[in-house]
Amino acid sequence: MSELRDLYQQVIIDHSKRPRNFGPLESANKNANGHNPLCGDKISVHVLTDGDKVKDIRFEGSGCAISTASASMMTEFVKGKSIGEVEKIFKNFHALVTAESGVDEETLGKLAVFSGVCEFPMRVKCATLAWHTLHGALEGGPEAVVSTE
Repeated sequence: MSELRDLYQQVIIDHSKRPRNFGPLESANKNANGHNPLCGDKISVHVLTDGDKVKDIRFEGSGCAISTASASMMTEFVKGKSIGEVEKIFKNFHALVTAESGVDEETLGKLAVFSGVCEFPMRVKCATLAWHTLHGALEGGPEAVVSTE
């Protein structure tokens, strides 16, 4: 189990130091700004939807390693998926990091690296900030604002 935990930590560190899909998305038709006032993490999520699909997604902002890695991996994972699929993934991811029952880790793929977050309740908001912000972008129109409080 220690080797698996080390691998998970390496993946999170890699995505926090070299985030994927980081930067503006000029063609975005949905945007949201998220803030975790408890620790100061701030993120903007930019989404280009085409019908019911997430055609492209990027993020900007600053935060801790967990927050940045979660945003980076989220953008990789949801690109090309339908909005319905994204919502299901969000609910499953949230259940994973809050240690709820019924988590289907297979559907989460590499996102399962965040399974250890549930052992650190103060970090749950860090891991879910990008997800709540994405949800806000998809549900809240062209410019939504999301807070973890």
